Amino acid sequence: MAKVQVKIPTFKLKSGEEIPAVGFGTWLGLDEKLEFKIKDAPKMLEAVMYAIDVGYRHIDTAHLYRVEPEVGYAVRKKIEEGVVKREDLFITTKVWQHNHKPEDVEASVRASLKRMGLQYLDQVLIHWPMAISEEGVDEKIDYLETYRGLEAVLKKGLTRYIGVSNFNLDQMKRLLANCSVKPTSNQIQVNLNLLEDDLVKYCQENDVLVVSYTSFGSMISSRTSPGTPEPRWDSPIMHEMSKKYGKTASQIALRFLYQRGIATIPKSLTPSRIIENASIFDFNIDEADIATLEKFNCGYRTECPVFFQNYTHYPFDKVENININEVPISLRKWKNGANLDIE
Repeated sequence: MAKVQVKIPTFKLKSGEEIPAVGFGTWLGLDEKLEFKIKDAPKMLEAVMYAIDVGYRHIDTAHLYRVEPEVGYAVRKKIEEGVVKREDLFITTKVWQHNHKPEDVEASVRASLKRMGLQYLDQVLIHWPMAISEEGVDEKIDYLETYRGLEAVLKKGLTRYIGVSNFNLDQMKRLLANCSVKPTSNQIQVNLNLLEDDLVKYCQENDVLVVSYTSFGSMISSRTSPGTPEPRWDSPIMHEMSKKYGKTASQIALRFLYQRGIATIPKSLTPSRIIENASIFDFNIDEADIATLEKFNCGYRTECPVFFQNYTHYPFDKVENININEVPISLRKWKNGANLDIE
């Protein structure tokens, strides 16, 4: 039986770039012991292939995610099968914190290309503005230097576009005042609890696409605790809107971001959810409901990596009066692929 197909529109920037409004995220996450969930890598491989089959064209990954080999295999297989051509796809990866020296940026990008078996990437991002060694030492490398490394990689044709992730407003202003090539996008945590209005406005006024991660915020039941703000997965307001529009709460959250001009990269290993996440382009949330949803904005950060907060260039407000643990080993040293045997 033929798979359901989704048609995902693109955001077009003034500079000519076209980026799919919904991409497929490949972050598997950490468990309660802060160890990477690599056991789900085979499922991720199948999910990426399914996503390409049904119409996804933006695949978002990163060196940190460990799954670049799986992503590359899925992409090459679908090209071999004739499902897509390489130029149909927009593949993003990211440079991790221990590769922030300009010369290390190129080495990181070349390693990502090797792991994926690709000739070029569509976009490479600085994953975080902080530079942290594999031993957890604050290297204090200026992110402007790291970005110059990205500009050099761009000039060599290893990627079509470059950008950043987790950069705050002040960092974006400083970057745009000192770069030779404007970043295509800034990938940040933004959702109903965390609208980031000033940062989003600045990026959009300067032709930088905002790409949302953690787009569902605390609406996922596993992220809900007694102190978690609304909307949670069982929110009465979201339930009523779901009935009104004939859509799930998750679809409403993604559509809300799309109507703000924000791209999203939701992740799922479940075929029905993969279809659901891209089926948001056949309805509009009306102005009154937009205003209701905006009231959920409370500055709550669902994912808050406080173990980074004492490092130079940490982009978020610091959390006071808490014990700061060292950066987990899972975010400092690893190998890639399902068997963790690929450099």
